[in-house]
Amino acid sequence: MRPAASAHTHPGRSFQDPAATAGFQAVMRSAIEHKREAQLQVPWAQLRAQAHRLKAEAIGDLDRLLVHFEREFSARGGTVLWAPSARDAVEHVLAICRRHGVSTLVKGKSMISEEIDLNDALQASGIEAVETDLGEFIIALACDQPSHITAPALHLSRGDIGELFARKLGIPYSDDPHVLMTAARDRLRETLLRAQAGLTGVNFAVADTGTIVVVENEGNGGLSATLPPVHISLMGIEKIIARLADLPVFLQLLARAATGQKLTSYTHHFLGPEEGRKAYCVVIDAGRSEVLADPKTRESLYCIRCGACLNVCPVYRRAGGAAYRSVYAGPIGSVITAQLSGHRHGAELPFVSTLCGACQEECPVNIDLPHQLVHMRSRLAPDARDGRKGKAIGAAAFLMQGRMTYALASALVRVALRLAPACRPLLPFLSGWTRERALPALPKQSFKAWWKSRERERPR
Repeated sequence: MRPAASAHTHPGRSFQDPAATAGFQAVMRSAIEHKREAQLQVPWAQLRAQAHRLKAEAIGDLDRLLVHFEREFSARGGTVLWAPSARDAVEHVLAICRRHGVSTLVKGKSMISEEIDLNDALQASGIEAVETDLGEFIIALACDQPSHITAPALHLSRGDIGELFARKLGIPYSDDPHVLMTAARDRLRETLLRAQAGLTGVNFAVADTGTIVVVENEGNGGLSATLPPVHISLMGIEKIIARLADLPVFLQLLARAATGQKLTSYTHHFLGPEEGRKAYCVVIDAGRSEVLADPKTRESLYCIRCGACLNVCPVYRRAGGAAYRSVYAGPIGSVITAQLSGHRHGAELPFVSTLCGACQEECPVNIDLPHQLVHMRSRLAPDARDGRKGKAIGAAAFLMQGRMTYALASALVRVALRLAPACRPLLPFLSGWTRERALPALPKQSFKAWWKSRERERPR
């Protein structure tokens, strides 16, 4: 079980402590190379444009499609439960567990369960929650936090995992992936067979058929959904698509963008419970309506959680996922974290970006992340001014509003830069900034002074 953490955020390193290792960087490069090869096999640009249009249509018609999905899912014998908040979602899951006498619940990969801090609530209620995704299983054993959307244990080496398994599972040390996978499989198989309920996320929810679609590579999602007598699906409202005929577009994009595969190993279509079984779908808002209400960030609801924007983001690749202190790292996390948390957390994340545009170029749904990051900076600027960095930004804004104040500030900055090497020991608060940066050589003249001299020398 992981340590408790507040909703949408988790403790981790700051951006001043880069966590990405050489191995981490190598995995990123390899992932991008494989994806390029897979994307060349399909009309990638055409599929991206089509997916963007289909998600725009679905999000624009969200209220009607969600009601249609509920009707179809219920007609197949399932039960839809609506959760306006994270607390409501947790209460629904706990109520289901109490109703069916659940003492052990197995989980397929579900980021939204991490977002709502479900594991902590289950543990507090005496219910054993076991992660069955290998990466999530490793992270839970280590009492760590996921570092990537699709590869939670990306920051750990084979040696790290071998030492962890030897310590926690009591097996001889090995860094052989097959040995480690077999040890995890043996431990999880027994748990899957005795669990009274299984929980999964939802990759896509099809409105016209009431179908829940879960894609994965390990088979644990299908086992978590079908072996226990009760299946609980957790679904963000943005997961809806209008028609089953739209699904192939997203399936061709998702695997290629995430891992470079043509298709994931398993694509499960859950069409309601079999006789004698129960199926629940908890439809969760938890701040998504706020994202929907802002036309400049609405596109972030198009995200299909492939993790592609993380792989190409220079900040993520340098700092690692833990630095974001959020369930959702990288560019997409920088846009949505503050909104999903009601601005309680993540106000600094939109400012942690180079705005290079690589995230949008890589996004399989063509989300305009750079402009959304800029928009979120403007929205969150008042929140950012609460800290020391924010006060500095506010002071800079004041100085730049007038010609005289700007000229005075520029002159003072030139003096400060000349004195900086000698004064650095006296200004310890600058050490965090200068540790990773070298100050540029100061020109003899400012640009404005040079321009004025040029104007004086110009023939009349």
